Amino acid sequence: MTFKFTVSPDFTPDHLSGWYIFNTWLQKQTDSAIHLEIYNDFQLQREAIAHDQIDLIYANPFDAAMLVREKGFMPLVKPQGESDEAIIAVNADSAIQCVTDLKPGTRVSYTDDPDVRLMGMIMLEPGDLDVGNIQGVPCDTYILVAKHLLQGDADVGIFLAEAYDDLSEMIKKRLRILVRSQIGVIHHSLMIGPKLKDKKELFEKCLLKMAEETKGGGVLESLGFKGWEKVDEEEMEFMIDLMDTLNV
Repeated sequence: MTFKFTVSPDFTPDHLSGWYIFNTWLQKQTDSAIHLEIYNDFQLQREAIAHDQIDLIYANPFDAAMLVREKGFMPLVKPQGESDEAIIAVNADSAIQCVTDLKPGTRVSYTDDPDVRLMGMIMLEPGDLDVGNIQGVPCDTYILVAKHLLQGDADVGIFLAEAYDDLSEMIKKRLRILVRSQIGVIHHSLMIGPKLKDKKELFEKCLLKMAEETKGGGVLESLGFKGWEKVDEEEMEFMIDLMDTLNV
């Protein structure tokens, strides 16, 4: 039987090849036939999940509740020392110095990355902004969020902090950070579905030892990770409850 693995569409493009390398490594380590399917957007990925076509997923925290509570997924691991944070940035020449300078009608560029957009909108609340009084400027990538700021097509941009930090120095010199979140407990997680539940311990063991192996270490490096650390059900439930609270 071939199992299907997918990755949250918000991963950094530089790491696309890394996920294919990781999938090959994981197949060898677990003696499992696993096919990596990459979806271009969250909607397509959620449709596959809804139709029970996914067995293993590197999941966005926004989707964790649905995966656990509706589809019976269980958490395995998360990237060591990593968390999802958001950044609100403007053009370096902008007159905007802080979030409270913003007014209703502000043009906000963002991607369809749900947890980052959610955190970003909460960070804009001190400017009395919400989804009802901004002008949204949807983008496919964080590069395009930056482009809209540089070209004057948006007033502020919402970035995944990792994606902002990965922008070229030339681009970052022309941007300015207004605020960076420091939540620390929201993170992507590798999660395993019901069809693979009998292999949960095997997968977990292989992943937690991955950094200690020569080949495993190289694969992690291609993903931009130092290693994996275990996510237990209590930690996952805490994050799900927090996301629910933030989403009210």
